[in-house]
Amino acid sequence: MNIRILDCTLRDGGYCNNWKFEKKNIVKIIHNLSEAGIDIIECGFLTDHTPHDNNITKHDKLEEFSQYFKRQGNQKFVCMINYGEYEAANLPEYHEGLIDGIRVAFHKDNMVKALEVCKEIGNKGYLVFVQPMLSLNYTDEEFLELISRCNEFTPYAFYIVDSFGVMKRKDLIRLFHLVDRNLKQDIDIGYHCHNNLQMAYSNAQTFVDGNLRRNLIIDSSIYGMGRGGGNLNTELFVDYLNENYGKNYVLKPLLITIDKVISRFYPDNPWGYSLPNYLSAVNNCHPSYAGFLEEKKMLTVDGMDEIFKMISPDKANTYDPQYIQNLYSRYMSRSSHGVSVGMENIESSVKDKKVLIIAPGKSAAREKEKIAEFANDEDVVSFSINFIYDYVDCDFIFISNIRRYQDMDKIHLDKRKIIITSNIEGDDQVFATIPYGELLNKSDIVGDNSMLMLINLLTKCGIGEIFVAGLDGYAYSGNQNFINEEMSFSASPKYFETMNKEIEIALSDFSKNIQIRYLTRPMFLDVGIQ
Repeated sequence: MNIRILDCTLRDGGYCNNWKFEKKNIVKIIHNLSEAGIDIIECGFLTDHTPHDNNITKHDKLEEFSQYFKRQGNQKFVCMINYGEYEAANLPEYHEGLIDGIRVAFHKDNMVKALEVCKEIGNKGYLVFVQPMLSLNYTDEEFLELISRCNEFTPYAFYIVDSFGVMKRKDLIRLFHLVDRNLKQDIDIGYHCHNNLQMAYSNAQTFVDGNLRRNLIIDSSIYGMGRGGGNLNTELFVDYLNENYGKNYVLKPLLITIDKVISRFYPDNPWGYSLPNYLSAVNNCHPSYAGFLEEKKMLTVDGMDEIFKMISPDKANTYDPQYIQNLYSRYMSRSSHGVSVGMENIESSVKDKKVLIIAPGKSAAREKEKIAEFANDEDVVSFSINFIYDYVDCDFIFISNIRRYQDMDKIHLDKRKIIITSNIEGDDQVFATIPYGELLNKSDIVGDNSMLMLINLLTKCGIGEIFVAGLDGYAYSGNQNFINEEMSFSASPKYFETMNKEIEIALSDFSKNIQIRYLTRPMFLDVGIQ
């Protein structure tokens, strides 16, 4: 038995940074993987769908990968093709200096055609790795058919692929036995795992332990870098193999790579275990759906789980951003309230009044005296958004965020002051319920931002001018954003930057129909205040 490590940082890890590693880092990562003695190094994707750029690990010509590596010993270099994204006919005949092998990833529906591509690639002299994504989606009969077809042309390796990180130990053992007993002995068996259920490390141990006769390949990535729950950690598993199988991988180059390169990518798009990634796994759904729902910051865990269960099987395996946006909107719009309840009460309350909106930014506390002085004018009607403002007895609390509503101290909450949107389960005692869908703006990113929804509501009430306090926008550090610390959440700097830009655009659009005056200056938004 021979156990080898295939590091897929530059390919699978690229989902975390859009494959923008930069050439100097690509070379450094490959060099350090070579110094560590990693057996097989995956350099990225071969695809017709991405323009040429030496700083990313997606290329449209196989020769472009050769600029990054120099061979050391018996190491092999590979890349991956997603079936349908590259014409195998365009591959040059294999010769020294090119990538050694090509991994072909495909879904079950494309099995027969994908295997034809595998044969074509093998006939050109490359090592072929057969990568049936979502291996658990195959019945035993279908998996045996796949194995039988591979035996006909003898690829270099056949993989068990846990694309969504859902495999338990018993699942892996069952599939391994199917492969081990039916695959030709001279074809290596590979295992590609994700870590949504925190099973990657233990499953990889199960995969290698007790096997006496097969050559095995284990996929991993440095620091577990990979979409959603991430991958098996290269640095962890080589240490396990050193200790238990007499391997001589060198750990230090991997740790240096984490410290000097990989750790810089983590803050912008973190990977690893999270509740949304767990839910995507147990519902056998693409992990990008989890990322979408998590970024909304509006859903409880029950709500997320309900949306995952709404995803149809034919949509679960491939991420469709418009599809999940539509499901999210449908879920949030669900309610028995098909029409506004109490809209006329809101209109009469704000008629001929100055309207003040108090958002939960830190400036709402810093300038509390100024806000209180304005709000206490008898001609002012005040609204707080998703929170109880301690410094002013606001006339109304507008709530559209389910999480915020559930976190409120309802013992002291006067329901007669509450205006909710229909995605929230209220009762007949609230002041008004407005259909969620009627208050959305056109942005997919901040379409249901509570501040913007309230401005939309006031516009519908005929208000021509509003005063805003506590609308700060988002700092890149989440703990700087809210008047109450418990409202804070973590996200990447890019997420907060995108949110700010989208809010600025929406406010600019609203200002064409309603005059917006800022009682406190927005700290992180550019709203044209001189």
